[in-house]
Amino acid sequence: MDIMKLLPTGKDYLWGGTRLRDEFGKDLEMTPLAETWECSTHPDGLSIVLNGACSGKTLSRVLKEHPEYLGTKMEQKGSLSGEIPSREMQSASTETPGAQRDDDENVLPVIVKFIDADKDLSVQVHPDDAFAREYEHDNGKSEMWYVVDAREGTSLIYGFAHPVSEGILRDALAENSLDKHLQKVRVHKDDVFYVPAGTVHGIGAGALIVEVQESSDVTYRLYDYNRIDKNGRKRELHFEKAIRVMDMQVAPDVKQLPRMVHYYPGSSREILCRCKYFQTERIRVKRECSFSVLGTSFQILLCINGSGTISSETGAEVSYSKGECIFLPAGLGRCHVAGESELLKVRC
Repeated sequence: MDIMKLLPTGKDYLWGGTRLRDEFGKDLEMTPLAETWECSTHPDGLSIVLNGACSGKTLSRVLKEHPEYLGTKMEQKGSLSGEIPSREMQSASTETPGAQRDDDENVLPVIVKFIDADKDLSVQVHPDDAFAREYEHDNGKSEMWYVVDAREGTSLIYGFAHPVSEGILRDALAENSLDKHLQKVRVHKDDVFYVPAGTVHGIGAGALIVEVQESSDVTYRLYDYNRIDKNGRKRELHFEKAIRVMDMQVAPDVKQLPRMVHYYPGSSREILCRCKYFQTERIRVKRECSFSVLGTSFQILLCINGSGTISSETGAEVSYSKGECIFLPAGLGRCHVAGESELLKVRC
């Protein structure tokens, strides 16, 4: 059983920058480089395996051939597998020799991304599972953000500052005054936010973020700052759908709370977010650490700083560096990490 290093898909959304290429080594020929979908089986952005027996295959195809790599929890939950139609994709990974896309299915329940917001993202909202599956043939989208870095003064939008109504929002959009109804939150390096489906939100200019989300690509834009895309057109807004899925009450307090850090010889670990869709943990490796990948769930490692190697009791071994993502199949067993690095570890 291999430890799989992944090649991401890139996205050139108009609000992106160059930090993912400049600081994280993303060799993707697009400018701006707004997002990299590091671990994904969604048809809008497929990851490709770079090493081992599955080299050149999409992760989606590998998991279809080896469903046991997902783990027994996925069997119990079921999935939207095979129900999401393929869409036109913009992906640097199509250049990889031997990459296969026929019979790809969206079998992985999460997507792990880097997001470089050089400019403000749109004010937007995502539907829950029930609405998305009925009207979009996709999953809903609850997500978490881990702030890798943020420029001085960077903020984000998280829900409303006071209760609103459909009428208030319609008037605000017509008058270009939506901003006064939104809750603004200053962000700093190492902040964590959980953004459940239905929360109106927007990532602010200057934030470099890791996003862990349900495997979905459904976004309803409320406002996009009247920007023009590369084709000279304003991007589509989706008010009529957005109003049906958003929470119009006061947003919850999102101040940062102390996190419990557990220290071990050579490393430390802390839970950043735990919800019904995924758990995200940060591991700081000073020399080494070990953990087990049980048969219940796959795990994903994303290196946000440093470098190292990871090996398993099966004899598999892979080196990694800043910006790289690794998929660990369920049942891989005891794994050992050596080096000096900072990792985010995701499992379901």
